[in-house]
Amino acid sequence: MATQLAPRPNVTSGALDPATRSTGTGDSELLPRAPLTPRIAVALHDVSKVYPNGRRALADVDLVILEGDFVFLVGPSGAGKSTLIRLLVRDEVPTSGEVFVAGSELSRLGSRAIPKLRRQIGIVFQDFRLLPRKTVRENVAFALEVTGTPRRRIGPAVDRVLALVGLSDQAEQRPSQLSGGEQQRTAIARAMVHDPKVIIADEPTGNLDPLISWEILQLLLRINEMGTTVIMATHNAEVVTALRKRVVGLEEGRLVRDEVGGYHRDS
Repeated sequence: MATQLAPRPNVTSGALDPATRSTGTGDSELLPRAPLTPRIAVALHDVSKVYPNGRRALADVDLVILEGDFVFLVGPSGAGKSTLIRLLVRDEVPTSGEVFVAGSELSRLGSRAIPKLRRQIGIVFQDFRLLPRKTVRENVAFALEVTGTPRRRIGPAVDRVLALVGLSDQAEQRPSQLSGGEQQRTAIARAMVHDPKVIIADEPTGNLDPLISWEILQLLLRINEMGTTVIMATHNAEVVTALRKRVVGLEEGRLVRDEVGGYHRDS
């Protein structure tokens, strides 16, 4: 039996109301959420994920992350971190249990509501995933273009996030002309351009040297100080131990740790 480390979210009082309504087409759309202080950014209640081949990736996970939290997600390879991230962005749904992000229970969302949800989540990947033929500006703008953002709003939004990550002078360069750190900052700008409530960073420093890794961490900390919830999956023990933030640990699909501290329990 897994240790329960977080209470079940209150989904009946409006604290985490699914905030959806039927559109009459089989889909649902997001509705304004009831006020809550502090607000819950992410919650999982009794979540398990079993794949068709029988492999259990997550088992009985209970977790609550408040808006404005900075959380490190740690654990060995195969512990379930990637599965958890896929559930949070609704690439997959749990076999059992409930996943809430930004006030919506994700398995209840129809196809039209999913893009709206994802505009509230920014994702930063280890391998950057930039479009090689587009400039820095175009890569960031593309994230708005594909969601139908009016053109008059795209330019100012892109300028704002490029200034935030310190890439205004590199706006017309292509990824091949950038350092690894600059590519990752471009990826962070792309993740931030929608002004999301939550940033999910999946090993964002995994391909970077230690000095550049610290620069990326400082940027994520600055974003967190602006009020954005940051969830960062990492194997970087030095960074986790130095920052002394909240650490959520997974092992064999089970949540085994949820505390402020270093990478290891005794650090």
